[in-house]
Amino acid sequence: MRTLLTNFRNFAFSGSLVDLAVGLAIGAAFATVVESLVGDVILPLVAAVFGQPDFTALVLTVNGSQIRYGSFLTALVSFLLLALTIMFLVQAIRRATGRETAGAQGNRECDHCKSFIPVDASVCMFCTRDVEPIVP
Repeated sequence: MRTLLTNFRNFAFSGSLVDLAVGLAIGAAFATVVESLVGDVILPLVAAVFGQPDFTALVLTVNGSQIRYGSFLTALVSFLLLALTIMFLVQAIRRATGRETAGAQGNRECDHCKSFIPVDASVCMFCTRDVEPIVP
């Protein structure tokens, strides 16, 4: 029983799990902000151009059955605006933090321990041996 509790404690409080929890919490808060930006700022701009903020009133009736393609169009426009807004925000954050120009991208396998490390690494972060950087 003690081994089980020790294993659980090591798992629950390992750095990667805590980092994942923090990333998830920040991601949820970021999603709320972006959804508000799209719903409260950008969609009203769309409403100013098209005359209405959503297209849910658009319905096609075939043999007494309603096909609500307007709801689909509203969801599609909302999704595209959300994705576009996230793309612009991530690009702005990368430019502001300088991460966009930070070194080479990608991973390679360490010759010694076979762990994956960045291609521009000069020391393996796992076995701490010197490795020759590969710069594409």
